[in-house]
Amino acid sequence: MAVHRKPRQRPHTGPAGRTAAALALAGAAGGTALGGTAHADPRPTTAQVKAKVDTLYREAEAATERYNGAKEQADAARDELGALRDEAARRTERLNTSREALGSFAAAQYRAGGIDPGLRLALTSDPGEYLERASLAERVGDRRASALASVRRQLVDLAELRERAGLRATELEEHRGRAARHKESVRKRLADAERLLARLTAEERAAYARGAAEGPDRADRAGRADMPAPRAPSGPADGRAARAVAYAYGALGKPYVWGATGPGSYDCSGLTQAAWRSAGVALPRTTYTQIEAGRRVARSQLAPGDLVFFYPGITHVGLYIGDGRMIHAPRPGSPVRIAGIDEMPFAGAVRVA
Repeated sequence: MAVHRKPRQRPHTGPAGRTAAALALAGAAGGTALGGTAHADPRPTTAQVKAKVDTLYREAEAATERYNGAKEQADAARDELGALRDEAARRTERLNTSREALGSFAAAQYRAGGIDPGLRLALTSDPGEYLERASLAERVGDRRASALASVRRQLVDLAELRERAGLRATELEEHRGRAARHKESVRKRLADAERLLARLTAEERAAYARGAAEGPDRADRAGRADMPAPRAPSGPADGRAARAVAYAYGALGKPYVWGATGPGSYDCSGLTQAAWRSAGVALPRTTYTQIEAGRRVARSQLAPGDLVFFYPGITHVGLYIGDGRMIHAPRPGSPVRIAGIDEMPFAGAVRVA
């Protein structure tokens, strides 16, 4: 009996076969990936989050000082522009008065029929009247010439004043634009910091807040042990410095709000400005201008009331109160408090009065 064998199938080598093989390999690869060999980006550690948040807060504070400076310039430009416009309005009123006087001269000449004054005088038959009218005409002519010269000067002055006002208006818009850009930079960094903090657990966020309130750990402070310690003050602050220090003590516990100068909230330079304002001293608005507002003093010679500055860019300031401590407005979420001046990289100090 004949045996019928099933013909052996040959592998598909055409396009359809190659496609099937590729799909099979892709499926195997996908199955392997789903099996656990692919990894998502690792979650940052708590320490990494805290370090990044600290950096964002420092960047926000630097942007805050730039915003404060731009806003101060914008406020000054706005005030000067207002004064220029007021002065222009007053000069315009005086110019209109002078023009009215010239108009009166012109109207009088028109009513007289437009006859030359010299000819009118020559036609009079009374010698006394002639001399009297000649003298009057000379005086009127002098007054008219003087009034005309005054109007011309006023026109020139008013044009220059309006030009200055136009330039100041342009500067005002430039300062406002810079302030708006710095404001957006502050907001972005603070929002980024809040998003990062939201990734921490409630306990981790509480620990971070406690650490911010208490300052850096001992290891960080020990790293700055080679810096000369401030000398203990010989006595309490007196005079204006005492009033500034007393004001700073009164601000303890009030919240940090960027751009704020009190009395309910402060940023770092806003606090020092307000403290010295209470003592009758006008400080500029920003850290990098306040450091130029007094006489530089060495860290070892600090006295209560001195301004102490931190970080290479001079982006933070506090008010020294003695015994190596200061009162400062640290950052958002951390209210005005007393801290050691060794908690941050020391950049310099000035004595205001």
